[in-house]
Amino acid sequence: MTTEADSFPRRHARTQRFTLGAPRFFTVAPDGSRVAFLRSGSGTDRANSLWVLDLPDGTERPAADPRTLLGGASEELSAEERARRERSREGGAGIVGYATDAAVELASFALSGRLFTAALQDGTTRELRVPGPVIDPRPSPDGTHIAYVAQGALRVVSAGGERDRALAEPESEKVTYGLAEFVAAEEMGRSRGFWWSPDGHRLLVARVDDTPVKRWWIADPAHPEREPVDIAYPAAGTPNAEVRLFVLGLDGERQEVAWDRARYPYLARVHWSEAGAPLLLVQARDQRSQLFLAVDPDTGATRMVHADEDPIWLELFAGVPCWSPSGHLVRIVDEGGARVLAVGERPLTSGQLHIRAVLDVGAGDVLVSASAGEEAEAAEIGEVHVYRVNELGVERVSQEPGVHTAVRAGSVTVLVSATLGRPGTSTQVLRDGKPVATVRSYAEDPGFSPRVTLVEGGARRIPCAVLMPQDYPGDTPLPVLLDPYGGPHGQRVTAGHNAHLTSQWFADQGFAVIVADGRGTPGRSPAWEKSIRDEIAATVVEDQVAALHALAEDFPLDLDRVAIRGWSFGGYLAALAVLRRPDVFHAAVVGAPVTDLRLYDTHYQERYLGDPGEQPEVYRRNSVVHDEGLVDPAEPHRPMMIIHGLADDNVVVAHSLRLSSALLAAGRPHEVLPLSGVTHMTPQEAVAENLLRLQLDFLKRSLRLA
Repeated sequence: MTTEADSFPRRHARTQRFTLGAPRFFTVAPDGSRVAFLRSGSGTDRANSLWVLDLPDGTERPAADPRTLLGGASEELSAEERARRERSREGGAGIVGYATDAAVELASFALSGRLFTAALQDGTTRELRVPGPVIDPRPSPDGTHIAYVAQGALRVVSAGGERDRALAEPESEKVTYGLAEFVAAEEMGRSRGFWWSPDGHRLLVARVDDTPVKRWWIADPAHPEREPVDIAYPAAGTPNAEVRLFVLGLDGERQEVAWDRARYPYLARVHWSEAGAPLLLVQARDQRSQLFLAVDPDTGATRMVHADEDPIWLELFAGVPCWSPSGHLVRIVDEGGARVLAVGERPLTSGQLHIRAVLDVGAGDVLVSASAGEEAEAAEIGEVHVYRVNELGVERVSQEPGVHTAVRAGSVTVLVSATLGRPGTSTQVLRDGKPVATVRSYAEDPGFSPRVTLVEGGARRIPCAVLMPQDYPGDTPLPVLLDPYGGPHGQRVTAGHNAHLTSQWFADQGFAVIVADGRGTPGRSPAWEKSIRDEIAATVVEDQVAALHALAEDFPLDLDRVAIRGWSFGGYLAALAVLRRPDVFHAAVVGAPVTDLRLYDTHYQERYLGDPGEQPEVYRRNSVVHDEGLVDPAEPHRPMMIIHGLADDNVVVAHSLRLSSALLAAGRPHEVLPLSGVTHMTPQEAVAENLLRLQLDFLKRSLRLA
């Protein structure tokens, strides 16, 4: 019998969606002797320790324990560190990130704003007494120095703790050196702001000036005695931070890197390796053109290596651009309707694969993650695999149907896999393609497996997951709950076990749950992703309706009782669904929605809708609310529960407040659940647990279920 203490909502919250205790953030030594990684001590322990797996014997040993290093004291995080963790959606504690030298012999990390190093061969740790709070410490490739950010300054200290000094100090309180600006960390996938040279004598350092950015205020109404927090938020159509790049030498050298920042203001990627000159990827603000630039670190001059243009937008990818060991430019490009890997000017893959990221570039091949492309012989719904690619062809490394990724150095590959039939992830270490060790996971077993069917729905072959109650006999139609994200960068239909746990819990409460990845979601083709340009709202709602009606032909769905729930983009989609198609959707849980698209950030929103000053009507028709109030106020009223964290600095609570005001003005009944002190992540255990229960209660009331 299930008790309250071991109920799914409680365990789901306590284990952070069953992720705690799983190993992550792997680094492989180039000589193949060891693998460093992070892992907490159990499935309910938030505090990560730094571990080392010794090869070839497969022995695991702790290299740094945060509780020991802090003497049992609780962590204290600076505002800058909290913001970094929010941007990366990091809900853990202890050692949440680390960096190593080139040999993976020395690691550095920050705890409570203090700087620590760990010798990975003998497992000794030490604290370096430096000014704090310390952010993002990184050893030089030769292991002789540690660079870090403190109070907006880029500082360097010797690995022994001597000669700490600032290489660049902020000229005002709105300037930082060595940190990523908001849109880089939130939207571009660039969380770093400085990069070591291969010889360890110089660094490339980003200087960010937030002076042009409009200031917003995040208040805590539950604590009126506290001052609001001042944040720089670049909303669509408003100024971005000014980003410049400098070469800073340990000897005091300072040289600015020059490029046409007026035309290409976004510094999207930086790469510096022994294979070539420092490499930059810079984008135009409209993201339809970009340059690959090689930097002369002695003069700061740049030369163009390659240029890309796209009439819709140019996507950014993990792991590229970079140099191959032979000095060729490695990139991912949309060409001939496919997303392919190119080395130099030559594409090495075709439409058989949809390349998603470059994982490693070796002397004889490139390791990539990819899903089946439009030209693939068979659909692999929700699968992502690891492949070796070279001029001779393509070889798949991962074999089981599922979602796979990898980290590699030299002959050793760490393969991390999720499958539908196995809880969590498994981590296998391969040498020359053959298994030599596994990395243990302490993550809790959920205790059940999703009853999920992966199918393609409708004429567009929309990827879908359909979940039925575990004990459902299959003889009566069920009320339907759509559970999508449904937007860019958010694939929800995956061939992994834990991805469907929450949907299965809702199914077990008496619903047929549908997860549909319509146009705009990743992993299928460039055209699929880019078809939402200027028409996000109509497109994403249309595909949810199409998937629902197509699946009703094969599954026992009660189309007179259909609800939808979602968070972030999914919340936006849920609101759109009941407001624009109340003939189809009868209730919605709207979590942290973007309702007025002018209030979301520049890099994301302008990619899909352009500049609101130039295309105001595009923003109006894609927003849930607009200047005149609610979209289609004459349509039937449908119950709506709006949920939003008051401390959210990504999708600010103004979105939900404007929606509520518009609903009230139109006379539409609705519920609003404000979450005091909660950000976009909702990491608090009690909040995460009870949100599931409250949503279930609302859905049952709204659909008049017993």
